[in-house]
Amino acid sequence: MRIGHLAAATGVSRDTLRFYEDQGLIRSRRLENGYRDYPDEARLLVDYIRTAQKLGFTLAEIGNRLPAVWHAAEPGPAIRQLLTEKLHDIDARIDGLRALREQLALRVKLDCPLVNGTLAPS
Repeated sequence: MRIGHLAAATGVSRDTLRFYEDQGLIRSRRLENGYRDYPDEARLLVDYIRTAQKLGFTLAEIGNRLPAVWHAAEPGPAIRQLLTEKLHDIDARIDGLRALREQLALRVKLDCPLVNGTLAPS
């Protein structure tokens, strides 16, 4: 399918599709006239990429993990593992933000918040 068709089918702009291709997330072959021709599976890949982004995965994370998930005999367990790892990452970031918030709350109470007191090592 050509880029316009893929863009319409996925709700993604042509520029985004070109970017995904430049990043190695999707592939096309060039027709004799120079047009991109995407395989039918490209629509599923773009849907996967967009869903993964909405769930907080970066394009780098998606690109690093996409081949293993895409080629897995049973993608469900592979995807569940990725989601579990992402949950752990998010929990760690939340813990770090809570600790930072506590430090900021303590600093607000000081006369000179950037000089007085010491920050606990993180």
